Amino acid sequence: MYLGVDEAGKGPALGPMVAAAVIADPAGLPGDVDDSKRIAPARRESMAAALGEDPDVAVGVARVEPAEIDRPDTDMNTLTVRGQARAVRAALADRPAGVAEPVRVVADAGDTSEERFARRLREFVAEGENGERPEDGDSVPSVDVTAAHGADENDPLVGAASVVAKVTRDAAMVAVDATYPEYDDIGSGYPSDPATRSFIAAYVGDHETLPDCARESWATCEDALAAAEQSALDEF
Repeated sequence: MYLGVDEAGKGPALGPMVAAAVIADPAGLPGDVDDSKRIAPARRESMAAALGEDPDVAVGVARVEPAEIDRPDTDMNTLTVRGQARAVRAALADRPAGVAEPVRVVADAGDTSEERFARRLREFVAEGENGERPEDGDSVPSVDVTAAHGADENDPLVGAASVVAKVTRDAAMVAVDATYPEYDDIGSGYPSDPATRSFIAAYVGDHETLPDCARESWATCEDALAAAEQSALDEF
């Protein structure tokens, strides 16, 4: 048994990024586990539900909200490490019996350097996000971390983590959509989605500000604010 970790929602202009970690025996996973983008939505949902209900599997999930993403003192590489580390720590806290230390961790690398990402993830898991070791009652087992690009396609447990992260992210977006009933559809949250772009433009036009679910530092959101400001100037 070992742990796989991945995230979903790194690039959207709306909603959280979600990281997930799964500890399991890969032999017990479904044969079609894969990168979540290559699995049909209904199958992803049933797979994530089965993982969460299996007593021999530990699942950890962490959200990184837009307000944290927009902070000027961070960047997406650090946020990805932070989210994955939170998910890893959550899964380790509920790990099945018999998982030996150091716990093997395989991560989908969120950095151009796989080695740097693995090192930072190991540090964040062991020492916390601020480089401070956990309190005595909050200790975590030692971990042996490797990271690779495309691990969600090549490693079954990272694939399982990608499925959980994607399903959780999709559910979060359904919940976000429900908070804006006066608008038809907020879309997937990705900048390439016309429904998302239309929602952001309409919301800014109505309220002269961005919705709470928006990542204000994203170009799509900045452009919507600039367009609304220019439109107001033209009318004046």
